[in-house]
Amino acid sequence: MGAMGAITDVPGVRVGHQQKSDDGWLSGVTVVLPPAGTLGSVDVQGGGPATHETDALDPTTLVSAVDAVVLTGGSAYGLASASGAQRWCEENGRGFAVPGGVVPIVPAAAIFDLGRGGDFSARPTADMGYAAAAAAGGQEEGHDVGRGNVGAGTGALLGRTYKGGVGTASVSLEGGVLVGALAVVNALGLPLVGHTVLQESVAGPPLNTTLVVVATNAILDVAECKRTASASHAGIARALSPSHTLADGDTVFCLATQAVALDRSDEPARQLSLITLQSAAADVVRLAILDGVASAAAVTTPAGHYGAYGAEMR
Repeated sequence: MGAMGAITDVPGVRVGHQQKSDDGWLSGVTVVLPPAGTLGSVDVQGGGPATHETDALDPTTLVSAVDAVVLTGGSAYGLASASGAQRWCEENGRGFAVPGGVVPIVPAAAIFDLGRGGDFSARPTADMGYAAAAAAGGQEEGHDVGRGNVGAGTGALLGRTYKGGVGTASVSLEGGVLVGALAVVNALGLPLVGHTVLQESVAGPPLNTTLVVVATNAILDVAECKRTASASHAGIARALSPSHTLADGDTVFCLATQAVALDRSDEPARQLSLITLQSAAADVVRLAILDGVASAAAVTTPAGHYGAYGAEMR
């Protein structure tokens, strides 16, 4: 594992949370802020996604850099928080240069947590997105990351009855390559440990999503980021059963900060280095998801009681 077992073990990557859990609220926003010059892409494999600006991350499009990634509660309503993060990026000169200024590239994805605090209309706003971006921007290099009932994990559930949350993990590879992941676990499925689903659960509508950001300091192009995001979905399937259902919005972003070169001395070396990195990415996603489950604490709101699942994993 990396120094802290967090996505922020990747140099330059910072994370900020903003949440509210009173007065009918149980929701929040998480912003992953990479260093300038970071390239990225995304792969959406769930059947019920709520996303923003993901088309801009396709390898065939104009823009390759990513200025921030927003993970939010509030379902499609919560995507409004991305505009706040975009405003913070603009104020700080982060974005695609155009005549007269910059246009920040801020993709986003949301989980469904509407009404879990008791008030269906309590969902993340642009101001919350701005605050989460500012929190990320104010962090020191290599900071630890809040886990469990924070940010976009504040209203997350697991198996429709247990509390889900934010988790993170990292791994070090040969040659100084680091791979980290941050997951927001709001899953229909339950954890797999030793290939066994720990417990069955039934209740509530199947409205679920696991959101992931994978970050690496490796030099990757956008197409390689896309393929790494695709490979990382294996980590969701290894951690949760079922996954990638029609009722899930499972989405993985991949960010590459362009700091460490992979071995590309010949074609076999190039293929092996990418395969190794992508395999590590899938494994670190699995670890981040299990960390999010283990870190989530029970909550009681006017909408109900959501128990902690972490005790059953230990």
